[in-house]
Amino acid sequence: METWYYEVVSIEGDYANLKRTDVSTDDIKLVARALLPPEITEGSRLKYEWMQYEILS
Repeated sequence: METWYYEVVSIEGDYANLKRTDVSTDDIKLVARALLPPEITEGSRLKYEWMQYEILS
């Protein structure tokens, strides 16, 4: 299973915009907040692995 790293760019209601940080891209991914850890804030760094998001410290 692959691992991807993201940063929360913005939070808009029930959705968050994530930008991948492990590859060079300008694409933004829109993700439902229900799939993300509840304590995320703008600027949070996330790891996506095994179909789950985890906050990195």
